[in-house]
Order: sequence, then structure tokens, then C-alpha cells
Amino acid sequence: MIFLTVGTQLPFDRLVEMVDKLAPDLGTPVFAQTGFGKYEPQNMEWSQSLNAVDFDRRAAVATIIVSHAGIGSVLTAKRFRKPIVVFPRVAALGEHRNDHQLATASLLYGKPGVYIANDEDSLRTALRQAHALRLPPNEESSERGKLITFLRDALEARLPAQ
Repeated sequence: MIFLTVGTQLPFDRLVEMVDKLAPDLGTPVFAQTGFGKYEPQNMEWSQSLNAVDFDRRAAVATIIVSHAGIGSVLTAKRFRKPIVVFPRVAALGEHRNDHQLATASLLYGKPGVYIANDEDSLRTALRQAHALRLPPNEESSERGKLITFLRDALEARLPAQ
């Protein structure tokens, strides 16, 4: 199962609609936590929000997580050892107040188990390859430690958006 989460603070209909459009061709069920946008998916199960227990249950059974570039979602994917496709919100499209998610995605690029998509084509490619997206067998690598340290430092410093 593919688990799409867009958080609950802001709608992200562009991503929800893209995944919904691709869902019939993915060969695996998709469940979406859609937030409180206007778009209602037709090709996947969905809920606007999930409580913490249901969210963790969905993340635990997912083969891949698709998410906005929220640090909480990235940390969830790491906690459950799931590959994640990060699709950042874009301020110019009214999806966020600034482009800090683009900066986050840029910093995560190339990290083990993290795949960046920024349009329908790159999202389609990542989703079609979901069965091949796997974390390294030994995720307890120095790269994992570096990613966790970076994320903790960023959260603790409350770095301004770039």
C-alpha cells in the first residue's frame, strides 16, 4: 500500500489530485490523508485527517510513503524504515507562505530512502518504481546518523526559511 500524507495545516490539492490520477495504474492500493482541501479523490481511499494511532498504523504497513516536504513525515518514514517520495509545496502556487519546503527537499536530495519529485512526471516515475524503492539493508549507517543529526539541528535551531 502507498500512503500519501499532506499534513493537516494546509491543503495540498495539487499533490492529492496527481496521486489520485495515477492511482489506477500503480498496481497497489493507495490510502491518502488529504488534509482539508477541496479535492475529493475518486481512485483511492482517503480521510482528511487521522489520529496518531491510525497514522502510525498506515505508515507501518505502507510499502512507500508519499508526502509534502514536512520534517515530521520524513522522520515518520525513517522511524518505520519506509522509502519516502517528498513532493514540496510551492509558495508561488499558493501552497505555502514561503519556499522552505523546496529548501528542505533540496537538502534531503540523495539521502538513503528519500526520493524527490516536483512534477507529475517525476512523481509517476517514483511511484511506478515503488516496489524497487528500498532502504539499504543496514539503515544504521553513518548516512542515517547524519540525516537524523541534520534534522534535529534544524528543528532545534528553528532555522529561517531560505
